[in-house]
Amino acid sequence: MIDFLIEKLQDTRFIATLLAAIAASATVYTLVNPFLAGQPLTKRMKAVGSERERIRQRERERLTKSEKVSLRQAPKKLVARVVEDFNLTKWLAQETARDKLVMAGYRGQAPYVTFLFFRLVMPIAFGIGSALYIFVIAKFNQPFTIKIGICIAAIFFGMQAPMLFLKNAIQKRQLSIKRAFPDALDLLLICIESGMSIEAAFRRVSLEIGSQSIPLAEEFTLTTAELSYLQDRKQAYENLALRTGLDGVKSVCLALQQAERYGTPLGHSLRVMAQENRDMRMTEAEKKAAALPPKLTVPMILFFLPVLFVVILGPTGIRVAAMQ
Repeated sequence: MIDFLIEKLQDTRFIATLLAAIAASATVYTLVNPFLAGQPLTKRMKAVGSERERIRQRERERLTKSEKVSLRQAPKKLVARVVEDFNLTKWLAQETARDKLVMAGYRGQAPYVTFLFFRLVMPIAFGIGSALYIFVIAKFNQPFTIKIGICIAAIFFGMQAPMLFLKNAIQKRQLSIKRAFPDALDLLLICIESGMSIEAAFRRVSLEIGSQSIPLAEEFTLTTAELSYLQDRKQAYENLALRTGLDGVKSVCLALQQAERYGTPLGHSLRVMAQENRDMRMTEAEKKAAALPPKLTVPMILFFLPVLFVVILGPTGIRVAAMQ
């Protein structure tokens, strides 16, 4: 059985067929997944509601000078034990890792411990996997130094894989927030000008904007909770800016802080910032549209032109071959 598997893994035709099957399965999954998805908004808002209750409990405990409560679920026992035994918080910890985890939507100690666990496991897994494939399964006819270099490159990729995952998650989350933020500012402006308090405005906007951007609705709900229970309201706005990491959100948070401190009206500032964010969104769309023709040049040369030449010159070639 093992010999059969090794023989199949060395067969290039089988590898190409396997990769094609994986690509087709991924395409089908991508198309079918939106129909099979449940109601992520309901789940996320429920999680945010439980987060608010945890914040309320923490503030009550802090005001009564009692023992602080845990805001997050504890990490899994195996993961926590590995991190504790190898002291990964000292050797693999990064100052920006927690901030990036929060920006990606992962809050608390459990995601941080899991991140450290994968920082240790992924290089080992990639290194062992590449060594088995190169030295045992494939048996490349290459110098030993090249084989070792490939293994080192795999280990390095395993070290960077968790950071790449976080970067991708942050980009997706920021894109969702950036697209919905101008509309959220318009709704926030309407709520404030109608006489609502800033907490009620954030709560109302979080309910309305959830159909367009779940991450933004989650952030607004957390901001509402922090405005209600934190002693320093300025900290709530700073937390919102740190959790999103967007310049547009930071400028709005700065305006809200100034309004809290000096009592300045928010209507005009929110209107101007909503227009600026909308212009920024339109500018980014125009940049992507302008960059589309150069990106299509290589696919057209590699895929469209050969097919076009075959369609045009194919019948002529067939006739010439038949005449000879």
